[in-house]
Amino acid sequence: MSWQSIEPLLKKIRIEANPDNHPVSVVSVPPPLTVVGTGTDAVVVRYPDFPRLAFKVYAEGRSQSRENEYAAYRRLGRSPYFPVCYGKGSFYLVLSYEEGPTLYDCLVKGIPIPEQAIDDVEKARDYARRAGLNPRDIHLKNVLLQQGRAKLLDVSEYVKPGNDGRWDHLVQAYRKFYPLIAGRKIPVWLIEVVKKTYYRQVAGDFSVSDFGRRFLPFIKK
Repeated sequence: MSWQSIEPLLKKIRIEANPDNHPVSVVSVPPPLTVVGTGTDAVVVRYPDFPRLAFKVYAEGRSQSRENEYAAYRRLGRSPYFPVCYGKGSFYLVLSYEEGPTLYDCLVKGIPIPEQAIDDVEKARDYARRAGLNPRDIHLKNVLLQQGRAKLLDVSEYVKPGNDGRWDHLVQAYRKFYPLIAGRKIPVWLIEVVKKTYYRQVAGDFSVSDFGRRFLPFIKK
């Protein structure tokens, strides 16, 4: 049995893309497929007979993101920092299934984020650049923690120019503010407030230190 054999089942997945960079809405996923993640362009599902694989199914109108991501994975090849892409269909990619909480999950659950994980992301960025890519759109939900090491997900924007600065700002925040919350459970509502405020204000002469100090009263509670 090959993974191509479940394509008819994957076609039955119903998802809807949303504006303003919000995750897709999952309308229906037929069993025995199970959802393991959602993003702004796609939903990621697993099938019991292929436990080592993940199928990333893209919403209608997001085919360019699929092509961008496939092109990026072809350049990345096999590395310890990224999933492996085994192939693609007309509306999906076939990736290695990667276990572990995201850095976002770590904040919510109080799982310590080690310095090694931060270093791994920096090495992954260097690796991607050497492969002729431009690593960007790296944020808390795109980095997995696997036994103290980091693995990066969602490389669809690596073929685009420009630096969104998101990871650089996260590293600065990690150095300055994470010691105050390491191992503590951070409420989802607070993380979302910080994220939305960041998106509204990040531009030009943005200071992570000044921005972070605004939330210190919440952190110290």
